[in-house]
Amino acid sequence: MRVKKLVLFDGNSLASRAFYALPLLNNDKGVYTNAVYGFAMMVTNVIEKEQPTHVMVAFDAGKTTFRHSQYKEYKGGRSKTPSELSEQFPFIKELLDAYHVKHYQLANYEADDIIGTLATQAEKEGIDEILIITGDRDLTQLASEKITVNITKKGITDVEVNTPETLLEKFNLTPNQIIDLKGLMGDSSDNIPGVKGVGEKTALKLLHEYGSVEKVLENTEAVSGKKLKENLTTYKEDALLSKTLATIDVSSPIEVTLDDTAYSGYEASDVIPIYRELGFKTLLEKELGEEPSAQAEPLAEIAVEIVKDIPTAELMDGASVYVEAKTDNYLGSDILGWSVYTNEKIYYLTHEAVLEAKNLQAFLTDETLTKRVYDAKRCVAILLREGIHLKGITFDLMLASYLLDPSFTITDFAGVAELHSYSAVENDETIYGKGAKWALPEEQILADHLGRKALAIAELEEAITISLNNNEQADLLIELELPLSLVLAEMEVQGVSIDTAALEKMKTDLQVRLDTLVADIHAAAGTEFNVNSPKQLGVILFEELQLPVIKKTKTGYSTSVDVLEQLQSEHPIIDLVMTYRQLVKLQSTYIEGLLKVTDEKTHKVHTRFNQTLTQTGRLSSVDPNLQNIPVRLEEGRRIRSVFKASQEGWKIYAADYSQIELRVLAHIAKDENLIAAFNADMDIHTKTAMDVFHVEADEVTSNMRRQAKAVNFGIVYGISDYGLSQNLGITRAEAQTFIDRYFTSYPKVKTFMEEVVVQTRQSGYVETILHRRRYIPEITSRNFNIRGFAERTAMNTPIQGSAADIIKQAMVLLDKELKATNIQATMLLQVHDELIFEVAEKDIERLDTLVKDVMANAVELDVPLKADSAYGDSWYDAK
Repeated sequence: MRVKKLVLFDGNSLASRAFYALPLLNNDKGVYTNAVYGFAMMVTNVIEKEQPTHVMVAFDAGKTTFRHSQYKEYKGGRSKTPSELSEQFPFIKELLDAYHVKHYQLANYEADDIIGTLATQAEKEGIDEILIITGDRDLTQLASEKITVNITKKGITDVEVNTPETLLEKFNLTPNQIIDLKGLMGDSSDNIPGVKGVGEKTALKLLHEYGSVEKVLENTEAVSGKKLKENLTTYKEDALLSKTLATIDVSSPIEVTLDDTAYSGYEASDVIPIYRELGFKTLLEKELGEEPSAQAEPLAEIAVEIVKDIPTAELMDGASVYVEAKTDNYLGSDILGWSVYTNEKIYYLTHEAVLEAKNLQAFLTDETLTKRVYDAKRCVAILLREGIHLKGITFDLMLASYLLDPSFTITDFAGVAELHSYSAVENDETIYGKGAKWALPEEQILADHLGRKALAIAELEEAITISLNNNEQADLLIELELPLSLVLAEMEVQGVSIDTAALEKMKTDLQVRLDTLVADIHAAAGTEFNVNSPKQLGVILFEELQLPVIKKTKTGYSTSVDVLEQLQSEHPIIDLVMTYRQLVKLQSTYIEGLLKVTDEKTHKVHTRFNQTLTQTGRLSSVDPNLQNIPVRLEEGRRIRSVFKASQEGWKIYAADYSQIELRVLAHIAKDENLIAAFNADMDIHTKTAMDVFHVEADEVTSNMRRQAKAVNFGIVYGISDYGLSQNLGITRAEAQTFIDRYFTSYPKVKTFMEEVVVQTRQSGYVETILHRRRYIPEITSRNFNIRGFAERTAMNTPIQGSAADIIKQAMVLLDKELKATNIQATMLLQVHDELIFEVAEKDIERLDTLVKDVMANAVELDVPLKADSAYGDSWYDAK
């Protein structure tokens, strides 16, 4: 007979644990997801390990409980839950519903009380084992022969098991005496007072001698120590109250029954949609790997002819062209084949055939004959590697679909087709199996698969074009995104030269530096240990060196970045450890990472730009990511010194927009104060500091300017008082004061943000200057937290998206101008607001004039656009 096992999760505690244990992650819609992800990992791991028959998650119902009527300051010291966490709770509950896991909350009671009551009932009703998962030690008072309380310690996976035996071993107390312990020593996290001057050590000594709070108070005169005796007398009522506050109510009026918590698993089909929405790729892959393949309806037959070339007479204006690579990294991948739909016929050619097909090549390179494709950048880049210039593209199914719905995550052709309710294309997995495309089918099956894709491009174009026109987005595709895709393809194929000898030397030098740091850390610690081990480091810092322990009561010896930052003034070892960790990251991820992807023959790296990932329209970079090279440390900045021009007598030239998002904000908001400041060419951060701190320009200190800068950019990103307080290391109240003063100085910014929320609520979307849309259906949600996030998204998307559009426009214009002149220069990289070129030294001045002029006039705004520039032997020198 199967053992009956009930698992009870403390919802609020575990969500908070996950939020602070993981970095502030978000999905492609910008929704914060770190707490949801960590929570999902904890719940699924426990369920998988324990195989329970019953499961429930208990949540706190609100800020006020029956304990506040006993002591109004109960939990009074706690800061407000960050909005970044609170807005994730609805998704956590939605995920639990998908898991078929019961969740429950009860007005005026805490999750502890719900858990205590149900656990007690379960004991009486014959449940064999009861497991409580929490981060709150108060629940250890419930431990019994059947009840085990697991306290989360480090991160989201490490737990401390608490049973009557372990509590006896650790504290020499029974579970019930945990309540007495809290009564005497109090609990600062819950603002339970306890007895002044009594800590854990003293409380344990008293309980070992007398057994309970009441017995201690009855024997106050026998207690040794004048001050302790005095405090026990003075704070007698506090001790009794504290014990009452710490006592879990195991007879709460809950309406959930044991039967309600019965658990028999979940269906993959229920969790896959929310995993996709939240961007949980690892969990999604796990579920998809277990999901049985669906028996799809057979597709209608099509006729695909396998050829080595296509007759010129058949290559008609408006033909559809599709190319498939063996892996996503088409720059270094084998090409599986090409398909062409033209004159109502479908053809398939191997890549080798295309390279010999004179008729087809003539058609592909003829700009007067239009083509329809899927992923123009991929098509152009693959042919450019062979010296063939694909021209005349007028429609891109992938780009068009992205513009119509940027929230849709584009993973493969079939998914895009499905987005438009087109089902005549097989999923790649149906043809190739799971994972990468290694197991190739026979040629006719492959030809049929690729042929369906070429046909789909043609059949979907008309309806999609109508939608683009209705949205006023046709120009965005034809005039911006399509031309940009061709520019990006050329940049990808061109690549960037790397001084591999310098990079190897940097690796060697950095290893010497790391070895020296390890020696210095050991010297500061007074002993050798594994610096890479957080556990060993924690022992050194908090036991050997006796540094103040951060978060000891709940997380053990955490050595995370935020903890180390708080300890920086306590001991020289902290700076050494922080520097060591940063340099290890540089060595492994960036220096060694670059060496792995640099072409051995050309000494170039070829990144790929993702044009259809972000909802704001910004580009991203992968394999390798050249937009994310760290610049906080000098050693990180130095990595840019290995990026050099590919020809002798050439230099690296860099130009970046100055405060483009703030300039866009001034234009969109029509704020006279911001506009005037930019038109007067003032330093906007100094101007904001003057307004916020009410000082003159010469009175603005560097710290004032730093804080003003954080507020300026924080407003653009819809930052909360919590986020700003974390950035500046100030209180949330101070952060809110800064934000309020900012809006007083720039009132129309506030008006814009209020009005854009109203407009978005009416239309369901926001737009950039060039009509890029972002749909925000959550803005009408009844849930306060979800709606609040959506409102912030509505405020900042037009700013971020318009800035992205502007630099894209500048890239297209610059590429056109460079090709029309004899300036010897090549665009290499785009890093957000920055463009990187290599240029013949003799043409630097001409390039500088051209770039600054084009960037300044890419789009007309109410304020001037401004680009700063520099050049040198490397990217580092150009910065």
